[in-house]
Amino acid sequence: MDYKASMADSSPPRAYQVLARKYRPRTFADMIGQDVMITTLTNAFKAGRVAHAFMLTGVRGVGKTTAARLLARALNYETDTVDAPHIDLSAPGRHCERIMISSHMDVMEMDAASRTGVDNMRELLDGVRYAPSEARFKVYIIDEVHMLSTGAFNALLKTLEEPPDHAKFIFATTESRKVPITVLSRCQRFDLRRVNPTRLKEHISGICDEENVKISDGGLALISRAAEGSVRDALSLLDQAIVQGGLDGSEVTEEQIRDMLGLADRTRVLDLFAHAALGDGPGALAEIRSQYDDGADPLVIMRDLLDVCHEVSRAQVLGDKASFEAASDQIDRMMGLAEQITPAQMDRIWKMLLMSYEDVRHAPVPLAAVEMALLALANAGHMPPPELVAKLISEIETGNFTPPESLDTPPNSSPSAHRSVQASAQHAHTTQAITPPVTAPEAVSKMRTIAGLEEFVEALPRDKAALKYEVEKHIRLIRFKQGLITIENLTDAPPTLVGRMVEALSDLTGQLWLIDQESGPGEPSLSEQRRIAREKQDAEDRSHPAFSHPLLQGAELIDIRDIKPGYAADNIIPANFGQPCKDD
Repeated sequence: MDYKASMADSSPPRAYQVLARKYRPRTFADMIGQDVMITTLTNAFKAGRVAHAFMLTGVRGVGKTTAARLLARALNYETDTVDAPHIDLSAPGRHCERIMISSHMDVMEMDAASRTGVDNMRELLDGVRYAPSEARFKVYIIDEVHMLSTGAFNALLKTLEEPPDHAKFIFATTESRKVPITVLSRCQRFDLRRVNPTRLKEHISGICDEENVKISDGGLALISRAAEGSVRDALSLLDQAIVQGGLDGSEVTEEQIRDMLGLADRTRVLDLFAHAALGDGPGALAEIRSQYDDGADPLVIMRDLLDVCHEVSRAQVLGDKASFEAASDQIDRMMGLAEQITPAQMDRIWKMLLMSYEDVRHAPVPLAAVEMALLALANAGHMPPPELVAKLISEIETGNFTPPESLDTPPNSSPSAHRSVQASAQHAHTTQAITPPVTAPEAVSKMRTIAGLEEFVEALPRDKAALKYEVEKHIRLIRFKQGLITIENLTDAPPTLVGRMVEALSDLTGQLWLIDQESGPGEPSLSEQRRIAREKQDAEDRSHPAFSHPLLQGAELIDIRDIKPGYAADNIIPANFGQPCKDD
């Protein structure tokens, strides 16, 4: 692309002009990544089917305002040889320059963010009924249209429904969901897409050549990724990156760009991910502290960890067919992680990172939130993969399971995996299990069987009083088998309850136990059962004739007590109490 001919401003700037303005597209061909919109407009203009209202949506910096001005130019395009709406704007028309600098009297621009009221809209629309003074159409460009008030939208609606033939409306917004459907339905909508990093990198590389500056290939890749699809953001970052090289014309390195963006080295991010995913909590904490001290932003680190998780998952699925924008040693590292971690573990890591990302965003101390997230990942890394636990559940339910002396764990699991297993199954339930400790032969004979939830509670030792209370209060039993307990999904229970239960069951029986959660419904908890029994007994007691005797009307019931064993009830209340006396 010839940037001098097609993109640079025609008049020399009096002062430095930022790249985002200097290289603003001058034609539709200069817009990158918006081929769908350009193709649709080209066909519509050729067929003479030009809409009266357009809605341009998309994230910041993808070219909505620029596209609106280009569309206004196209609608009013006029040269010595062309006198009709035209998409090819390579040759400047009579009205083009004034439209692009927002000084044409027939093209009105309004920023709805600062002029939201109905009076502003009425003022803008007052001249709609008058024909354009010199151009073909009167064009109304309203930026950030979602900021208009309800009254302003209502004032616009009637004109938008039946506009004069000489009026065209172009709206731009980042929040199309906030625009009333009555307005959206009257517009031809174009969703401007984010520009992919590869295309964005090519774009800013061409600008670097035009500006005669040198930035390393890796540095350009970092800028294109950090821009998140926004061309304006990419050019703003490029502006900032150019001055990192000083005045001697030396190349701006990838390390300098990393420091500017507050990014951690990709290799160090892989190290951090490996520490956390493979269960090395101390190593993960040491690495995150080191990166933080070197200037890395906690939120950016979390985003980088999500990127690594995504790339490793792609490597698992695609294998050698996967393509990555990374150095060969980093690709080898990701392939190695893909072999060490199972797909279900990667799914668990992804979900944990995604939840933690939001926590870090809102945490008062982001670094602390990142460290807690890494510790949670490291704890999960100690556990066998969910696939293994799902297999154990299936074997127990079909009666094919024999408790092993030890539970095999994958290469990435730490020794503590032989004491604790926690697995997350898809959607329906969560399963937790624990492998029994190695016990001496004489101790095995002392182990007992547990036949029910109440028996388990009664068997708990005195130092497990808190666990006993929580089990009685929160556990609603669905099924109880030797080695497998199925309960209703826990809602307000402590998050450690299931793990403590399986550990206690293992200590009591010396066997592997699994606790499976389902949607229910389960039986009432033990506490609820006792309450129901008390209420039932109380109702039976109150049905005794003594409570309806006229002599007790208005009396206050103080207490109802159980009769001591061996003491006849008739000694306290005669059986004929409350019945009429018979005369001798």
